[in-house]
Amino acid sequence: MLHFPNAKINLGLYVTNKRIDGYHDLETVFYPLPQLKDALEVLPTADNVESSMRISGKAIEGDVYDNLVWSAFQLIKSHYPERVSNINVQLLKAIPMGAGLGGGSSDGAFMLRLLNKFFALELSDKTLADYALQLGSDCPFFIYNTPHFASGRGEVLSPIDVDLSRYSIQIICPKIHVATAVAFGGITPQAATFDLRTLTDLSVEDWKGVVINDFEQTVFAKYAGLRELKEQLYAEGAIYASMSGSGSTIYGIFEKGKQSSLTTNTRVEVFYCE
Repeated sequence: MLHFPNAKINLGLYVTNKRIDGYHDLETVFYPLPQLKDALEVLPTADNVESSMRISGKAIEGDVYDNLVWSAFQLIKSHYPERVSNINVQLLKAIPMGAGLGGGSSDGAFMLRLLNKFFALELSDKTLADYALQLGSDCPFFIYNTPHFASGRGEVLSPIDVDLSRYSIQIICPKIHVATAVAFGGITPQAATFDLRTLTDLSVEDWKGVVINDFEQTVFAKYAGLRELKEQLYAEGAIYASMSGSGSTIYGIFEKGKQSSLTTNTRVEVFYCE
């Protein structure tokens, strides 16, 4: 059985509170990008053969079993040991890692969805989202995989009617890994300067200067090249441009069929979503 975990971008991101449990409260809109995706396949093993996992494509650091796909399998198997048998898992990575596109979270959530079908568990989306939250704060979003306003740690989700299908989205992924500690290091939590729940009251043309990613101030101060990429997108016709998540991806929203002159080179990897 084959699934295609997709990326997401953040439309605005406000860090509103430092919690006593060490996490931060935030407000953002998660928007799925079905055009940019990994490939995840589950196959049955032969009798008495242990479960295994193989990852190919994008370079993977560390233990192949130290990822959310394998964690999702172990989680479901622990809850349904009589119904979940051994499997072979193959993951082909195309979504850049550590880029603010949610690739790892998507892989984990889609694994839950895939296992639900593969083993005919008949779990509801709500139940799957509860399991997904055990994997990571933004994993529940990928169970629903439609535009959602997110608050709390990113797990409190409300559908929002945002549709960017009339536009083209250019995804610029610099070969820079922004550490979470760096991203949060200069953040002073405060109330959101714009209520993203009202995002649809504005046209995309009105988002610039209003829909803000709080992480840009801190991350751009350390990585000036990211600010330059954003400025270049605007200079070449982007209607709206922003960093996604805590970086380092910069995306631009253009009129349909248009894009900047940025192309894949040694500095960046470019994806074009129509």
